Amino acid sequence: MSLDGFIADANDGFDWIMIDPDIDFEELSSQFDTYLIGRRTFEVVGAVTPQRPGDRHYVFSNSLKPGEHKDVSIIGEDWLEAVRALRAESGKDIWLFGGGSLFGSLCNEGLVDTVEVSVIPILLGGGVPFVTGLSRQVNLILKDQKVYEKTGTVLLSYEVDKAYSTSGD
Repeated sequence: MSLDGFIADANDGFDWIMIDPDIDFEELSSQFDTYLIGRRTFEVVGAVTPQRPGDRHYVFSNSLKPGEHKDVSIIGEDWLEAVRALRAESGKDIWLFGGGSLFGSLCNEGLVDTVEVSVIPILLGGGVPFVTGLSRQVNLILKDQKVYEKTGTVLLSYEVDKAYSTSGD
């Protein structure tokens, strides 16, 4: 995300994202086998995560039709039940790839365990927020941080503090 909290610019663009050559995306993605993608992100970038045998991609949308996109499954109104079922399965971790609204919905339901965000040293002044629709406080515990010197990108890794996160009730 940008330093001022956006995951895309005002035109849904992401060309401002600097990819640091020291980030090992193969290693990073090897810990996941399931990817959750918000509809807007999917429409802009598609399923850009590496396609390895066994990887599963789920796009969350009430407007896209199941089966109309190759190599992804569309999840609609039954999204909460679907995510709970995915979390109950054995396998690797699940990665939310884009979707500030989807991120907010997952947080509201207590379905986020870890937040990892790369903060890119740019101020956009507007765009698609990192998280939207959050109706509860979500406390985070810093677990790791790394500065990538070539670009100034900072990777922050947090654990969700389930004991102190509050509901929106």
